[in-house]
Amino acid sequence: MNEKLKVEVNVSLDSENDEDMVIRQPIVALMYDFDKTLCTKDMQEYGFIPELGMTSAEFWGEVKSLTDSQSMDNVLAYMFLMVEKCKEKKIRITKEKFKELGNNVKFFGGVETWFDRINNYAKKIGVRVEHYIVSSGIKEIIEGTSIAKNNEFKEIYACEFMYDYNNIIQWPKMAVNYTAKTQFLFRINKGVLNIDTESINKLNSFTPEKDRRIPFQNMIYIGDGLTDVPCMKLVKAHGGQSIAVYDQDKGKNAAQNLLKDNRVNYIVPADYNEGSEIEVLVKAIMKKIKAVFIMESLI
Repeated sequence: MNEKLKVEVNVSLDSENDEDMVIRQPIVALMYDFDKTLCTKDMQEYGFIPELGMTSAEFWGEVKSLTDSQSMDNVLAYMFLMVEKCKEKKIRITKEKFKELGNNVKFFGGVETWFDRINNYAKKIGVRVEHYIVSSGIKEIIEGTSIAKNNEFKEIYACEFMYDYNNIIQWPKMAVNYTAKTQFLFRINKGVLNIDTESINKLNSFTPEKDRRIPFQNMIYIGDGLTDVPCMKLVKAHGGQSIAVYDQDKGKNAAQNLLKDNRVNYIVPADYNEGSEIEVLVKAIMKKIKAVFIMESLI
């Protein structure tokens, strides 16, 4: 075995106590969309839109009209409308206010215990697992949720606002639409996680596959719909695993279409409880990644 692969922990496929092989642990990146993937609906619908005195249909209808009339990016349209509606209603929106809204977010069953269970299993089989959010929602709202407060995520990539000295919204700082999401997969792949001028050169410079921090085949992307397709397809095309989840109460037609169109590897209900289909599937994928890592280390 190559000397550089001999370090860190004694592990096998099934037990952290097996001393048959001493190898470096592979890193697995679990990457999640947020709205309708971990939580049950768009995050703005839990508290923000009701506070405006609007229904969800009314708010998103205005977003669509603005997008179409101005040939505007859909994400920038909803961010603009959030600011404008707050002005109309004389609602003071600060970073702290957004984080408070995160308290109202409701998750699918099992989400709040999911991360501990997956982390514990990864430790058992000798895998390092990292969790990432890649979302078109508002980062500050996500940061206010229970799962983010527990520091479950290595990074949260989502839309952000820039704030003035009173913490009042000034301008969109980051807009993450469905194609922009893919840059964050390459950041995770290359280990270039910070967003600054230096990172641009690192991200765009050629990096041999063997020197990339997390190979695409060690990635698992979990999303729910068409806005996740570029990420799902990218991960799948590069040997990783893409999973489409669906709300059992609303049917699985959209997820089935993603599978039929060869955009995802698997579809499962958005049920993250212990013993659920997605838990069994993710554990099996991690075990496969570990097996491939062991085999490749012996070459």
